[in-house]
Amino acid sequence: MDSDVLIIGGGVIGLSIARELAFDHTVTVVERGRCGEEASSAAAGMLGAQAEAYGDDQFFRACIESREMFPELAASLFEETGIDVGLDRKGTLLLSFSEADIAARSERFAWQKAAGFEIEQLSATELRREEPFISTDVLGGFYLPNDGQIDNRKLVEALRRSCESRGVNIVEDTAIERLAVAGGKVTGAFAGEAKFSADNVVLAAGAWGTQIDAGFDLPFVIKPMRGQMLQFRTAKRLFDHVIVGQRGYIVPRSDGRVLSGATMDDAGFDESVTNEATARLIESTTEISPSLGALKVQDVWTGFRPFAPDRMPVLGRVPNAENVLLALGHFRNGILLSPVTAKYIADEIRGVGSIPADFSPSRFYSAAAA
Repeated sequence: MDSDVLIIGGGVIGLSIARELAFDHTVTVVERGRCGEEASSAAAGMLGAQAEAYGDDQFFRACIESREMFPELAASLFEETGIDVGLDRKGTLLLSFSEADIAARSERFAWQKAAGFEIEQLSATELRREEPFISTDVLGGFYLPNDGQIDNRKLVEALRRSCESRGVNIVEDTAIERLAVAGGKVTGAFAGEAKFSADNVVLAAGAWGTQIDAGFDLPFVIKPMRGQMLQFRTAKRLFDHVIVGQRGYIVPRSDGRVLSGATMDDAGFDESVTNEATARLIESTTEISPSLGALKVQDVWTGFRPFAPDRMPVLGRVPNAENVLLALGHFRNGILLSPVTAKYIADEIRGVGSIPADFSPSRFYSAAAA
């Protein structure tokens, strides 16, 4: 099966890239399971470009650029598919339960204010005016008006439908096991006896990104970092903002669901739900809102974050196979970074732009050579 572009992996990253390229390329997406049912569905959908930033670097700038692409993306997907992806830009609240945490966060966010990004310090009274159901133990916090959330499962559904309407060939329940390389180029991708060929191959397989026999050396490994989530349900929506505490966060959906996350541990591909992680999440939820933490847990699940050795995305062409591009290692920010990743990879394939050097796979080759 021949295409201009073969994308290995049908999560939010792979589907976003496919959609971006579909108007001027023939595109095939091959997914080992069902599209979007791994990390893309397990996520909370936070668009926390500022909340999770620790410095004004290329990664932060990419997160900001990507966050600002979501309104246009959501509108376009709704026009194409009729699916409202639940983009919510009411903002994010960061709660502090100690003076030390307030001071630490003030210092951490000082550079954002200096650079002109919106952030506001709030008193406990102001926070409880915004969110009456948060804990009375809160001492203060911060408001990030431009961070928000999206319903990641609806996003994946809309991306898939959009890809199909744009002519993308989607092949599911098909695991690419190996790539064949000749003359410095991938000449085929094999799933059992089935062969897929393309002018360009994009490896976007998330936590499974380096499990495939690439046919050439990859001097790094993508590790699956397990994260566990809980879901509560309230009779009506009790919270308006994404709320981040000192040990966890809650993400309220418009239908009364509230997601609580998230733990992280290195457990390989063990997708087990653990009592220990559940207890930690209930504790962190209770810290944010005792009334929410006292509710019965409605659902619980795990997912695998794709973790690169330096915690940064790995985007772009590899030195030892000229027609292979990587779109891996998004770790905690796959949903947030999906639009800008699609832009970077599509522009590279079209030859009209360059991917920031900080994200290039070459950094690992240089380190290995050194």
